[in-house]
Amino acid sequence: MGGAGDMGSRAVEDLAATEGVTRVTVADRDVARASALAARVSRPGVEVLARGVDAMDHAAVVEAMRGHDVVASALGPFHVFEPRLVSAALDASVDYASICDDFDAAEAVLRDHTERARETGRVVVTGLGASPGISNVGIRLLADRLDTLDRVCVYVYQPLDAGGGEAVIRHMLHIMTGDVVHHRAGRRTLVPAVTERRRVEFPRFGAVDVWNMGHAEPVTVPRFVEGVRDVDFFMGYGRGARALVLPARAGVFRSRRATEATVRCLMAIERLTRSEARGVGAIRIDGWGTRDGKSEHRLLCGVGDMRDSTGLSLSVGAVMLARRELRTTVGGVYAPEAVLSPGPFVRALRAKGIEAFEDLAMTRPVEA
Repeated sequence: MGGAGDMGSRAVEDLAATEGVTRVTVADRDVARASALAARVSRPGVEVLARGVDAMDHAAVVEAMRGHDVVASALGPFHVFEPRLVSAALDASVDYASICDDFDAAEAVLRDHTERARETGRVVVTGLGASPGISNVGIRLLADRLDTLDRVCVYVYQPLDAGGGEAVIRHMLHIMTGDVVHHRAGRRTLVPAVTERRRVEFPRFGAVDVWNMGHAEPVTVPRFVEGVRDVDFFMGYGRGARALVLPARAGVFRSRRATEATVRCLMAIERLTRSEARGVGAIRIDGWGTRDGKSEHRLLCGVGDMRDSTGLSLSVGAVMLARRELRTTVGGVYAPEAVLSPGPFVRALRAKGIEAFEDLAMTRPVEA
């Protein structure tokens, strides 16, 4: 779903090249673009089809999904589409994975679809991109290495020239608006977005200002990683960030008219400044806990292109789901930290050029 888009097309490219995959359907409203992609990535033994799908037409989506082993979704904004697509996948009796990064969408599918997925034996994995996704598997890795993991903070640097198109812009404005979820002192806590700022060191880029925003990690990690009491998420855009943060803090994006005007403006800027060289971002995960009775701080980090890291994470996770290479045999709605073992996931991404490190100098690759 959304297979002709920026990140969805990267997942399609990788799925079509993956051993054991025999059919990929590129479902998108842009049939011409989907058809061009399908023709480009088809190879002997792999049938790649293009299919026009209106994601708001439930019956059409169910029909498109039916007969596949797994649905992989890159269709955003996810607060609009994720609950709809999960419902359709369950109606089609197909496993489902997505790059959903909106915290409210994650809460909705966990709340509304877990019981039915469990009853039908279907597995839904929400939040399987870079962040959330790679970040969640990293948190699971930290939890597996420590006796207790008490506190986690995910920091993301995503430059404004990272690409991604309209869905990414709408996501950015959405996660900067209203109250967003943190998990503090063992409780779900709502905090006004972009009212907390930290200056954080990232690999390669050094110190970057980041703000609290709404993401799925504070929703899912406390649910699936036992003992975690605090989970925070902060994101920064680097140069030009305050041009979005200040109006967001003032509540400007609560207005639909202001949001639409901002989307049009940012899309125009993206089209005018688009080039082959896109901005590269970074992620940092800090975890605090205990090991052999002693307090421990562990760090995981990496840098990468948003399209590659997100699309390849979805592809790798979707194949693991289709093969049922999971930490559970029970149906339900999950996040990656609940069902994906870090070792196979990290090794698969490393083989595709996505590397994680245990130090900001990026000299100690993660061994998993």
